[in-house]
Amino acid sequence: MATGVRHSSSEALDELVPGTRVAAAKGRAWNDLLAQVFERSHVQDCLLIPAVPEPLIVWILSGSAVVEERELGGEWVANRVCAGDFFLTNAPEPYELKWTAEGDRPFSVMHLHLGLQLLQRASAEVLGKEAQLELQDVSGAQDEILSALLEPLRVELMSSREPSAMFVQGLAQSLAIHLVRRYGRVRETESRPRGGLPAFKLRRVTELMEAQLDQEFHLAHLAREVGLSEFHFGRAFKKSTGYTPSHFFIRLRMERARQMLRETARPIIEVALDVGYTSASHFAQVFRREVGVTPREYRGET
Repeated sequence: MATGVRHSSSEALDELVPGTRVAAAKGRAWNDLLAQVFERSHVQDCLLIPAVPEPLIVWILSGSAVVEERELGGEWVANRVCAGDFFLTNAPEPYELKWTAEGDRPFSVMHLHLGLQLLQRASAEVLGKEAQLELQDVSGAQDEILSALLEPLRVELMSSREPSAMFVQGLAQSLAIHLVRRYGRVRETESRPRGGLPAFKLRRVTELMEAQLDQEFHLAHLAREVGLSEFHFGRAFKKSTGYTPSHFFIRLRMERARQMLRETARPIIEVALDVGYTSASHFAQVFRREVGVTPREYRGET
């Protein structure tokens, strides 16, 4: 299930996401980037990677893991990755991944979305102004130049001092040029439409959902937060995630419930209440529909 990039408060975040978000880009220095660092949980059942217009780089900072990817409803494909490996995703459709970390070292990653205007400028310089850029997808590869550009961005992101806008934007421009040169090509045919919500808007919406898992779902409130009508928001959200907003909200609830069932000994009714269900039987019904087993079976209880 997708956890994506979202938060409510630093304290609540630690309880909601599968791991800990260590740092997130803020301020004018990061205008062309959405960057975050996570320390992930040892095992992740399934994480949805939305289709957004901006390409996503996931860079492994520490640890190693077996990472499996698939299209929605497709077959899992496994890769073993370690520090320095990266993923580049520019798919027009959402997909899912899961992982199992190896050893005792923390499994830490950096997520980075590059702004479309920055990529368009890089594409115009490298491929020509009329070219339509297409970036290839990469899974678990090494790239020394990419790593050399990402490391100083990570340092700026993690630093307690105010980041330098000139330094960060210079690195972002260099990174965009490298991606176009190394992984870009001219799109020869018209591709399918890309995901409807930009990364920063999807982040805002999922932040709100995560902060309100114990409350009723309100489509109108979410649509207002990103400046869209309910109809256009619902359509764009489904393009990005493959799910309606309400179904995605249920999946977030079930992800949170799985985490609590796995990691705590709290009674099932308390877990149900924490994710917005006042009836244990209704919670069990939804959990079985979404996960495939009852909460007791998931926990290994008889």
